[in-house]
Amino acid sequence: MIYELRTYTMRPGTLPAYLKLNAEVGRPVRGDRYGKLIGGWTTEFGTLNQYVHLWEYADPNTRERLRAELAQNPDWAPGYTSQIRPFMQKQENMLLTLDDEVGLRTVEGSGHIYELRTYSALPGQLGGWAAGFKRSLARRETHSKLVGLWTTEVGGLNAAVHLWVYDSLQHRAQVREAMANDTELQALRATGGPSPLIRQESVVLIPTTVSPLR
Repeated sequence: MIYELRTYTMRPGTLPAYLKLNAEVGRPVRGDRYGKLIGGWTTEFGTLNQYVHLWEYADPNTRERLRAELAQNPDWAPGYTSQIRPFMQKQENMLLTLDDEVGLRTVEGSGHIYELRTYSALPGQLGGWAAGFKRSLARRETHSKLVGLWTTEVGGLNAAVHLWVYDSLQHRAQVREAMANDTELQALRATGGPSPLIRQESVVLIPTTVSPLR
């Protein structure tokens, strides 16, 4: 499997109109026939006025074929993309490989918030960071649960993307405080020497009405 993470930045004030078209037109036309939607969110903290959506494809060739077929769908361009284009300032995407040892975890229920964290490492050193991440993951998940861990293939190299789920913003704050006081977790993370990371980014995400991850 490959995954595509797409981030659309909207003009201030237009995000509600975009989400309405996405729910009423975009999702019914596309469904999961042209790639499987894993989740769709709006940004609550970090860069604002963004729609972040994660898609799953069997492989890069399947993605290319399905996107070509979608472009030929007579209901797609006139009824949807031409309508949302005026709202957009920027579109970005990354192709990601899921870490098979971690896998993609299910999330039960709804009403959650999510945190998407992107860590960039020095060239050739991301694997060492990932090994340490997985070594401490069991202890880290005593505080909150991971949805998935990916590495970037296209759209920013030497980077890892990880998605966490929380019950609420208050829950996230409690978790971050607990982690800071967790000496066992700190010891596990310290194993392996200095961190190779050169940049860390984070956005807090709220699921939309069309998101399978709620």
